[in-house]
Amino acid sequence: MASLDFTPSYKDEEVYSIAGKAYKFDTVVDIQPYIDELTAKASTSTIKKLDFSGNTIGIEASKALGEVLSTLTSLEEVNFADLFTGRLKDEIPQSLYHLLPPLIKLSKLHILNLSDNAFGLMTIEPLEQFLAQAIYVEHLILSNNGMGPFAGERIGKALYKLSQAKKAASLASLKTFICGRNRLENGSINYLAIGLRNHKDLQVVKLYQNGIRPQGIAKLILQGLKFNNALTILDLQDNTITSKSAIVLADNLKSWTQLKELNVNDCLLKPIGSMKLVEAFHQGSVLENLEQLKLQYNELETNALELLKDVVESKLPNLKNLELNGNRFEEESEIIEQITAIFEERGFGEVDELDDLEEVDSDEEDEEEEEEEEAQEDLDELEKELEQAQEQYTPDNENKEVEDLASKLQETAI
Repeated sequence: MASLDFTPSYKDEEVYSIAGKAYKFDTVVDIQPYIDELTAKASTSTIKKLDFSGNTIGIEASKALGEVLSTLTSLEEVNFADLFTGRLKDEIPQSLYHLLPPLIKLSKLHILNLSDNAFGLMTIEPLEQFLAQAIYVEHLILSNNGMGPFAGERIGKALYKLSQAKKAASLASLKTFICGRNRLENGSINYLAIGLRNHKDLQVVKLYQNGIRPQGIAKLILQGLKFNNALTILDLQDNTITSKSAIVLADNLKSWTQLKELNVNDCLLKPIGSMKLVEAFHQGSVLENLEQLKLQYNELETNALELLKDVVESKLPNLKNLELNGNRFEEESEIIEQITAIFEERGFGEVDELDDLEEVDSDEEDEEEEEEEEAQEDLDELEKELEQAQEQYTPDNENKEVEDLASKLQETAI
């Protein structure tokens, strides 16, 4: 994974890394030379980052490494991505029981990457137990773990418990939650929305490529993300939003005044949804911080593009990247030339390469008005159901267990 904004720069002596070596650690003997090397370096330097990614570790070796982890009290970042390639499904949870508990007490450990490991439902128990107690972790990366909706529910439940544990310890909430490519789908959203909204300092949410459908997106926003007012990055790429939930997204854009990046590429906002989102930008406050706006493959048409030009000019003074490929307008559009001219006058900013634009189907144009009416009717019904559920609790009601909150949401299935 590329370097992220929250990843600090370290001096060479502060990092111990065997990343990408494809070492196979089965026994204590296999891993001992690297443990010796690590402990020797830790005796003379302050180790802030540990990177074992791109190797594979078994149960015995995990136990040996786990015993050392608890002594590395200066650790700020641990990268255990892609650490279990070729391991059996019953090996991985046993290894996690050795590797994760020692990390709980490391008070400087703020960044944890567990991506690209085949956790899934079979391995969720040690991960769930750890996350509920990992009060010092502020940046959590859990992408491509094969979660599925049921494991996703349990991650959401753990995030809720973590928020309560952090509050009890007077510690900052999570700031980053990256959980892409995990097949979370709509089935995980009840718990996930509850978990996320209770992390008030949350700045980065990336839930790309999760198969979440429009009802799930709407519920995620209305019962979760709209309460996360500190968001700077929201990435929903390659989920399905459509017109109905695009209206929800547009209506709640005002909740995120600090946004630096909005990524809804490949979300099928449709012409109505695309226009509603652009209108929300146009009608809202100037977003001084927004640098990345990603709107590819959403059936955005010329009327929305024309308004978007005004948005770029008047509402997004620091926009650096505008992604529009795969939408419905001419590549040689005069409006694109005007947007490019705005960027050139500023001395920064660009539009992506427009090499895969769609043609507008005249039959579809005739259906747009009917579609808008249906989308608004569906939205009104959705909001009514969620308002009824909301009367039963508030987001900050710490006296209710997460199971009660989620079951109440489940009663409002949409």
